Amino acid sequence: MQSMRYALVAYLKNPAGEFVETLRQELHPDLPHLAAHLTILPPRLLQGTESAARQMLEKICADTEPFEVGLGDVETFIPATPTIYIKVAQAASRMCELHDRLNTQSLAFCEEWPYMPHLTIVKLAAVQPIQEALALARKRWAAYAGSRRVPLNRLTFVREDAQNCWVDLAPVPLGGNLVSR
Repeated sequence: MQSMRYALVAYLKNPAGEFVETLRQELHPDLPHLAAHLTILPPRLLQGTESAARQMLEKICADTEPFEVGLGDVETFIPATPTIYIKVAQAASRMCELHDRLNTQSLAFCEEWPYMPHLTIVKLAAVQPIQEALALARKRWAAYAGSRRVPLNRLTFVREDAQNCWVDLAPVPLGGNLVSR
């Protein structure tokens, strides 16, 4: 039996999130729909129970004040991976601190890459088409007239049920208690 992976994300239900979702569909129409989000804890196996992880999230997030991040330029993780993303330019250090505080106990995990706050636009299957997609993403983002400020006041604990299929388990407010579904 394959172990389930869990993550903690902040959904972007705003014009910047809509922009990313639309651009992602244009660049990679075969990709299943994934909601635009900032990842706080990348996918991981639990070091305990789901319940223990939720309790830990509640405790740490209740002591963390909400904050706002600013989105920066479009970048790529090439040569490591053919991923195009928008860099978090303001409050990235706060996201890193939150990641480090949460990467403990039942959610502790040795991640493959160093944590870097970002908003994924698309991960392509190969490096070949990335330069053209990167140029288009940069052009579209430069023309984007909406706000590049994103409030981080509510996170969502998620579980992977199938490849590219994530299920929301619980909303987790910053500066408050875990909200029941």
